[in-house]
Amino acid sequence: MPYQQTQQVKQTIASFPQKKSREYRAHKANVHTVGWNCDGRKLASGSVDKTARVWAPERTADPRSSQELRGHTDSVDQLRWDPTHPDHLATASCDKTVRIWDARSAKSIHKIDTTGQNINISWSPDGQSIAVGNKEDLISFIDTRTFKVQKEVPFRVEVNEISWNPAGDLFLLTTGQGSIKVFSYPAMEEVYALEAHTANCYCLEFDPRGRYLATGSADALVNLWDLEDYICVRTFGQLHWPIRTISFSFDGEFIASASEDFAIDISHVETGESVHTVTCFAAMNTVAWHPSKYLLAYAGDEQEMRNGNSTMIGNLRIFGFST
Repeated sequence: MPYQQTQQVKQTIASFPQKKSREYRAHKANVHTVGWNCDGRKLASGSVDKTARVWAPERTADPRSSQELRGHTDSVDQLRWDPTHPDHLATASCDKTVRIWDARSAKSIHKIDTTGQNINISWSPDGQSIAVGNKEDLISFIDTRTFKVQKEVPFRVEVNEISWNPAGDLFLLTTGQGSIKVFSYPAMEEVYALEAHTANCYCLEFDPRGRYLATGSADALVNLWDLEDYICVRTFGQLHWPIRTISFSFDGEFIASASEDFAIDISHVETGESVHTVTCFAAMNTVAWHPSKYLLAYAGDEQEMRNGNSTMIGNLRIFGFST
């Protein structure tokens, strides 16, 4: 049966051109990562300036209302919220540590030492494990009951992004060879290798309905995979540069993708149609849809001229506010 857009989806698509972005500026250098907590009341950002911040973005864009999380001694490259607790946040840093924060007090409640410079992180769906990957392609698994590293798994391929599937029984990673490696969890035995792209694969995301896996690559494509048979059912090719980051909307109707293009593409998942473009001022590092609203947080490598010199801007933006 051909897909038919609901009236709500049609109204949402029609409303996108009237929506605006709001800027949030407090970091002293570019923002590499953003993420909403599980109830959508808080948004966290991590920056090259060695800090993370927690915002209540729907209330105000005033940086004085945000909470600065200080403790890392190098860039905060990726963060993830605990999917089972709205106030617990994990940050991965190049300072060879992972920190767990309580957003209520803006305090680091756990610090876990790792063996390398950390660049990616994932929290398991049940909240009991955190996986962190470093520049040497070693993944460490942290038990959140003891906050100790329980297992380290080295890889001979470039690892760019890591994630559990929604059920938590599979662990996936993207590689520099363009493939997606699928492992059983917790055994970490390879069960499938998906030849997903013809170039380096940078990112992956599961849709919230459990139907699809999306992957983004240096080939400038986003591929959509059926989770039953791992068959590519759709390709999104609106952008022209390597895909750095992707995110599904809360209802799985839309997918946002961003790259070194000065734009974010929002496409309809079922039709493949590009329904809106968010104009940006730099290459984007991160995009994240709100867990229950059509609000899209994003951040990139924006710069401005100061005293004749180009300087990094520590800002993020959220698209989706009414005019």
